[in-house]
Amino acid sequence: MADDPTSRELAGKRSRSQGALRPPGRLARARAWDRIFSWVVAGGGVVPLIALLGICAALVVEAYPAFRVNGWGFFVHSGWNIGNAYGGVVVTDGVRHPAGISYGAFPLIVGTLESSALALAIAVPVGVLGSLAIVKLLPEAISKAVGFFLELLAGVPSVVFGLWGALTLGPALAHTVYPFLANHLPNVAIVDFFKGPVGAGEGLFTSSVVLAAMVVPIVASTSRELLASVPRLTEEGGLALGMSRWEVSRSISLRWVRQGLIGAAMLGLARALGETMAVAMISGVNLASLAANAYSAFTTIAATIVSQLDSAFIDTTGFAVRSFAEAACVLVAITLLANIGARLLVRRVASGTALPVGRGI
Repeated sequence: MADDPTSRELAGKRSRSQGALRPPGRLARARAWDRIFSWVVAGGGVVPLIALLGICAALVVEAYPAFRVNGWGFFVHSGWNIGNAYGGVVVTDGVRHPAGISYGAFPLIVGTLESSALALAIAVPVGVLGSLAIVKLLPEAISKAVGFFLELLAGVPSVVFGLWGALTLGPALAHTVYPFLANHLPNVAIVDFFKGPVGAGEGLFTSSVVLAAMVVPIVASTSRELLASVPRLTEEGGLALGMSRWEVSRSISLRWVRQGLIGAAMLGLARALGETMAVAMISGVNLASLAANAYSAFTTIAATIVSQLDSAFIDTTGFAVRSFAEAACVLVAITLLANIGARLLVRRVASGTALPVGRGI
């Protein structure tokens, strides 16, 4: 077919016509700009990967001496003691550090996971159901107004959320909601964590509620765009088959975008895992032990780094900063594992597209 005379003649005509429409000099410039555009686009895709690899490499290099000295006990022990910064210097495995150091990140790791899990448990249902109401139930004028305030909430600085939690939300919850939960929840093992002394408003639960308030706009805005993309005819078909609005929302709308909702939840999780200032202002910064209940002081990896970094610079050997780099490596690993788990979950649920009736194809 390629050797057909007619095909060669048509190709020659096209080439001559293109040459007539675009002078050789202009055609050469267009091709040069096309190559430049290709390189710029390729660079835009490579730069984030290079940045991630550079950050990880810098953290690993900085944290390697701390890995050698702290060992596996760093992940399972409690307590965070920079040692005697003004005393003698000890050398362990060729690494200089102050005498009396004790670094255990177990409370930091558990606190990070607990606060993020509680925040997601609050934010995802609120964000998804709120976006469902905005897209499917509210009048257009009200829907736009609510959407605007959600976007505005996403731009509030974290330090403002921290002040709100420390000065207003925490004390209010400690005097109203927390005593009710602690005294009226059933005697079931799974909710015993929400019993006991409620404190003054600082602690795990207040931090999780503030984190949820910061995560809701992310989940809601993403879910709103996803739900708006569900074909209207598909939903109307479900209503025509006798399904209620709840059944249409549950079996069609939410299932249609379930993969995107997992992505929205992961965006919220990334915000919760890495949040620093708000948690540092509300958590109470308990480095020595786990939270005794949902209202006790605790800490996270990010909050510990930002609240204790100044004291780490007192260590002239630099080992305290290296231990913080080791904690940062743990936080990066948790984030990467969460993203890998989300991708595996997306693949598992991606078995078909939701249809009005049945599981789909």
